[in-house]
Amino acid sequence: MHRRENFGEPMNNVCDAIDEILKKHPDVEVLFPVHPNPQVRELIHGRWANADRITLAEPLDYVDFIQAMASCYFIMSDSGGIQEEAPSLNKPVLVLRAETERMEGVTAGVTALVGTETKTVFAAADRLLNDEGFYAAMAEKPNPYGDGKASSRITDHLKTYHF
Repeated sequence: MHRRENFGEPMNNVCDAIDEILKKHPDVEVLFPVHPNPQVRELIHGRWANADRITLAEPLDYVDFIQAMASCYFIMSDSGGIQEEAPSLNKPVLVLRAETERMEGVTAGVTALVGTETKTVFAAADRLLNDEGFYAAMAEKPNPYGDGKASSRITDHLKTYHF
């Protein structure tokens, strides 16, 4: 989480939801790459510096971040880029915002707009953890942002031109 709209109470609400998830699901672990903004760092480190089953990490480089996304079960984020990338890895995304500019993912069912209210975030995460059909419905749909083959299509198309 890094958006200004989520500073303060909204971020605390999401943290409360994560605490509830960890209480209910003793097998769940959380990786939280902490944004460098001081408002984010102070809240998150102040709350979870020594928490069990929560790993606070410095921001990850791209390769490590993709590896982390590929290794996780699902993602909770307010990041637009993650909303676009995670579906390529078949990872459901709970979008921690009231609205998003990337409605294609919501419409396609690969992301869910859950906001930042504790009960709503917890309920969505709990459902992903408990309802295999719901999880599969989000994870197994095609990425609405593309299939990753654009560069080969462009290359093939350029080969047809005679310069």
